[in-house]
Amino acid sequence: MTTKTVAVVENILKANDHLAEANRDLLDRTATAAINFMASPGAGKTSLIVRTIAALKDRYRIAGIDGDIATTIDADRMAEAGVHAVQINTGGACHLDAVMLQNALTQIDLDHTDLLIIENVGNLICPASFQLGVHLNILIASVPEGDDKPYKYPTMYRGVQAVILNKIDLLPYFDFDMAYFRRGVEALNPGLAFFPLSAKTGEGLDDWIAWLEGSIQRILA
Repeated sequence: MTTKTVAVVENILKANDHLAEANRDLLDRTATAAINFMASPGAGKTSLIVRTIAALKDRYRIAGIDGDIATTIDADRMAEAGVHAVQINTGGACHLDAVMLQNALTQIDLDHTDLLIIENVGNLICPASFQLGVHLNILIASVPEGDDKPYKYPTMYRGVQAVILNKIDLLPYFDFDMAYFRRGVEALNPGLAFFPLSAKTGEGLDDWIAWLEGSIQRILA
């Protein structure tokens, strides 16, 4: 008798990628630019998303999707910022996947949405493996996390189009080596767009918004 090994994980990821392609096709057909924000818990995803919505909501029709293990706290904050928001509770899963996004998209009027903002579950490992079908993947790091995260979590930094370093207002209080952090990012993703900013004070926010709006315009062109 022979033993057969079934590559379960590989099959799951292939199935997810297939559904991600279907999501991307839907987004393209409805002219909806979709952005996936990823970060560890506490990096400031929601705070930055709320600031981003405030900067763009007069120019684009925006909807939001929030992924979290439980609660609607972050989706509620998106709604308070003035956009239609859908909550995905993963029930313990540490990431969003293409199936979850596919189901959430049915609750959004994509024909009347220009920009879809997705907040992934706070995690620096799992979200990198599950494609959603979005146009842009953005990673938010933060000063209190330390400057070694690109070295510890390389997969997350390889698969994104921009890195935001949040909470730079705290630089005087932490031993954070910006040059060391940047070298780690560049080694993994040369030429990557990089935005040091503070979602709290607004410092550096204009450069991020300008880059994002240019990216949205290219996606929708």
